[in-house]
Amino acid sequence: MNPLAHILEHKVIAIVRGADPRSLLRIARALHAGGVRLMEVTLNSPGALASIEEVAGAMEGKLLVGAGTVLDPETARAALLAGAKYIISPTLNKKTIRLTKRYGAVSIPGAYTATEILKAYEYGGDIIKVFPASASGAGYFKDIAGPLPFIPLMPTGGVSLDNIKAFKEAGAVAFGLGSALVDTKQAVTEEYLTQLTERARAFVAAVAG
Repeated sequence: MNPLAHILEHKVIAIVRGADPRSLLRIARALHAGGVRLMEVTLNSPGALASIEEVAGAMEGKLLVGAGTVLDPETARAALLAGAKYIISPTLNKKTIRLTKRYGAVSIPGAYTATEILKAYEYGGDIIKVFPASASGAGYFKDIAGPLPFIPLMPTGGVSLDNIKAFKEAGAVAFGLGSALVDTKQAVTEEYLTQLTERARAFVAAVAG
């Protein structure tokens, strides 16, 4: 499985932040049942590295697991050794990108301005996470694509069922979905997992449509 090709094919990355580690595998299975094939575990979550290792092992061949909120190369290395196949950051750190690429993983650094986005790409970022997307909306992506059409962009922060089609039409190649998809403040009951699967299906259908 080529991780970059997998991301570009499936597009929807479910961001799981702050979940109870004991519930993470159940969340992963519910997402998979709804058609989601990519899940990001943020490293400011409890037991994040152990969770990445557990889910990556249990869902191998079904769900590609990445690490999010990665701020430095040391943390990136730990996540990759735990089984993460892609590294996502909210900010731009050249050393983190280089370390990620050295390990043969996909680098998705965060940037916002045209200058930052170009730098992130020139440093080796495979896809550039535009964060926060809610600050600009889909129109900003069209503006960026004018002078920088060769850079793959992923909106994150504020992407919802109401606007995901607009981001897609503006040229986004993938989508980071947080609480609009996975609300970790709710108790992980059977009802919650059923609803999670339904939300996952809705987002996958919106992107496919």
